[in-house]
Amino acid sequence: MKFQGRVALVTGASRGIGKATALKLASEGATVAVHYSRAVEKAETVCEQIRRNLGQKAIPVQADIADRDAVNNMVTTVTEEFGTIELLVNNAGDVGDVAFDELAPEHWDRMIAINLTGPFNVLWAVKSGMIAQQFGRIVNVSSIAALAVRPNQLPYSAAKAGVIALTKSCCGPLAPHNIRINSVAPGAIATDMLGEVSPEMVEQLRSTTPLGRLGEPEEMADVIAFLLSEESSYMTGSTVIASGGRILIP
Repeated sequence: MKFQGRVALVTGASRGIGKATALKLASEGATVAVHYSRAVEKAETVCEQIRRNLGQKAIPVQADIADRDAVNNMVTTVTEEFGTIELLVNNAGDVGDVAFDELAPEHWDRMIAINLTGPFNVLWAVKSGMIAQQFGRIVNVSSIAALAVRPNQLPYSAAKAGVIALTKSCCGPLAPHNIRINSVAPGAIATDMLGEVSPEMVEQLRSTTPLGRLGEPEEMADVIAFLLSEESSYMTGSTVIASGGRILIP
């Protein structure tokens, strides 16, 4: 198995892409820390699936990733329970569409805190352990909103573009320590977040995707697992676009 004996932390793992990724890594032998912000019952359910169905160790860990102290405490908890975190998936985030004319500075601050400062906080909390162990694999989840203009997503798009820049900027300093860092930019994925938009918008997303459908969380988990594995051993600082061709839409 690709990740036998490895310790993984997946943020935002109680649902969607994060949940699918936690299950994927566990199915390949990893011990998994399932991060959540508020959905404790969902996180515990994911852990139970990992333990019962996949035979791997898992614990739920809570933190507001925008809170640096909370993140540091979370990483300490995982390290004390399982050992050094070797695989990190920075997946937690929030969309929060707001029209340009209605955008308040407070909304900007929160979107940047969750979607950019949060991934930085988690990365910074785990990197010392990875450097000491001379091994680490990191995947940051960005979005095609970072690469193409999307209406009503100014702070989200800016933050996700920052995630790509964070990934590129860290690859050089981390590479001598046998730490690879890459990112993935998903398109429209069939997750719980789509429940917050109208059926008409969902249909528009589907119809304007060249492959003619939404992506599945498991498909993103496969891409993330590839980037964490030695199958991508010559990749670092890269961003993989997984959008069903939607990135081509202006």
